[in-house]
Amino acid sequence: MTHIDSYYSRTAEPGIQAQVLRTEIDTPVCIIGGGLAGISTALGLAERGINCVLLEAQQVGWGASGRNGGFVGRGFSQNALKLAKTLGESHARRLYSLTGQAFGLMQQRIEGHEESILQPGSGSVTASWFDDEPGVKHYVAEMNRIFDETLEFWPREKIAENYLTSRYYDGFLKPDTMRMHSLNYTIHTATLAMQKGARIYEGTPAKKIRRKGSRWHIVTPSGLVNADQIVYACSGYIGSLHGKLSRATLPVATYVLLTEPLGERLHDAIRAPYAAGDNRFSSNYYRIVGDKQLLWGGRVSMFQPTQERLKVIMVNDLLSVYPQLKGVKGEVAWGGFMGYARHKMPQIGQLKPSEWYCQGFGGSGMVTTTMGGELIASAIAADDDRYQMFARFGLSYVGKPFGPIIAQLAYWSYQLQDALQVSRLNRKF
Repeated sequence: MTHIDSYYSRTAEPGIQAQVLRTEIDTPVCIIGGGLAGISTALGLAERGINCVLLEAQQVGWGASGRNGGFVGRGFSQNALKLAKTLGESHARRLYSLTGQAFGLMQQRIEGHEESILQPGSGSVTASWFDDEPGVKHYVAEMNRIFDETLEFWPREKIAENYLTSRYYDGFLKPDTMRMHSLNYTIHTATLAMQKGARIYEGTPAKKIRRKGSRWHIVTPSGLVNADQIVYACSGYIGSLHGKLSRATLPVATYVLLTEPLGERLHDAIRAPYAAGDNRFSSNYYRIVGDKQLLWGGRVSMFQPTQERLKVIMVNDLLSVYPQLKGVKGEVAWGGFMGYARHKMPQIGQLKPSEWYCQGFGGSGMVTTTMGGELIASAIAADDDRYQMFARFGLSYVGKPFGPIIAQLAYWSYQLQDALQVSRLNRKF
């Protein structure tokens, strides 16, 4: 199956041209899932001299890894200050540092390939939707103190100079956020893994998994993999392949729009070179790409609108922030499923000896998938127990088969919380 129509598929480098598995093979490790979690695990194993096989039902990067907003920065979907309050500053700092290590590893892996993967410049601005200057300043100060971040507070005057909307108040700059062509990065990482000996098969879904003696037997439509160890890295696309992992993963649909070229009109709305977003529960995020076009993301839904309907929905969201762009047309819009856990943290661990999982990276997947892959690869190759730092974030039941309905209700509740927060702070100030 080809990649869905999107900005990324329209501008992608050639894929890895992997074959369909049509025979029986043996391997020390079999990885299920060709998104960044699975590919990062495969590359991590290959770099450590461990042979592995990766099975992808569609194409490498076909799911969320090749469709997302392309923001690359340290941290998790869960608020870091909430982690510090829940876990204690020391534990939270150790977890956060793992994403910093993964961020650095990604920088190393793209060296020499920046032109096709990395957008020039760096940095992202988070603007506050709420009139809460003390709250934004507190967040910036605590992130810098606890996690050694280098966030820069932006007063509302500076926000207003750079983002011409009445929706924003104060904000902050995260200066080292990278902006990537996510599909090209995924393809590049898979290529590196194959060059180091990993075997990747596309169009090869795992249909049935059996345990026979000390080995795993992974049955595909036209082949069979016999493996000593298995890694599930399917996240939002796991379906019914593994009951316990499926019940702990909520596939949440989210959407992205690419506008038509805006030309000089873009200057009427945005005058900063940074990626941007806001701090609502149900936030928007966006950046400038291509020929002065906006890549605009957001929303959570259980529904999958047609592309033409989705263009209308996403353009309306854009105009709610930048009404001066009235008349702008969408060039292409698309959706995809991210895998979320109830606790908004990655699920990285071991079900039983030789059976691993690496999932739940929704909302922060570009860096945390790299982190997760490294932790699993290091655990398999060197008995590294750092993955156990995530043991507290278990495989909590997410309400399937009613998960999509729960996701929609959660999104509506987030919108309500945003509205109540605006009302509360407006009264306060």
